[in-house]
Amino acid sequence: MTTSDFTLVLATGNQGKVSELQTMLASQPATQSWQVRPQSEWDVPEAEEIGTTFVENAIIKARNACLHTGLPAIADDSGLEIPALDGAPGVYSARYAGEQATDQANIDRVLANMAGIEQRQARFHCVLVYMRHADDPTPLICHGQWQGELLTHPQGDHGFGYDPIFYVADQQCSAAQLDKATKQQLSHRGKALSQLLLHMAEQA
Repeated sequence: MTTSDFTLVLATGNQGKVSELQTMLASQPATQSWQVRPQSEWDVPEAEEIGTTFVENAIIKARNACLHTGLPAIADDSGLEIPALDGAPGVYSARYAGEQATDQANIDRVLANMAGIEQRQARFHCVLVYMRHADDPTPLICHGQWQGELLTHPQGDHGFGYDPIFYVADQQCSAAQLDKATKQQLSHRGKALSQLLLHMAEQA
């Protein structure tokens, strides 16, 4: 798996996720020589995310990318869980304010729904799935979590999604105020990818 001609498809159309995953894979000795390419290079149609869990949706997206490219794929499904909102937005995080919602629209809806609520704990979840081929019976599945609290107003210009309202207590700032290296170390996606790379290295 460590040869330079190993090509891996990132099964996502979210450019923020593509950038984060590409950077993290490039930073690992075992995977830095891999050719990591987004599924858009093959015009892969977006998979219909009909699952009710992050695991289901990640598997659906990975299998879809494998089917259309014939290559192994990594897929990510992630979102924000807010206990005070009974776990919402959850698997609907990207479309919480509607199917074509912008990050700002989703943030605005969360802040509106959280108005006046003192219980502001929140956690990001990320499930990463690696499938060797579309019929892979034993895909690698890794789950990372990131604990935080919700701010009442956005802060910071970095990151994407709900980062501007996700407060990281031990850094005393929002996720959107962290530098890229620190975010990759702390984040749900960084934790999930570290697990995944470890498992993949064991199988190499």
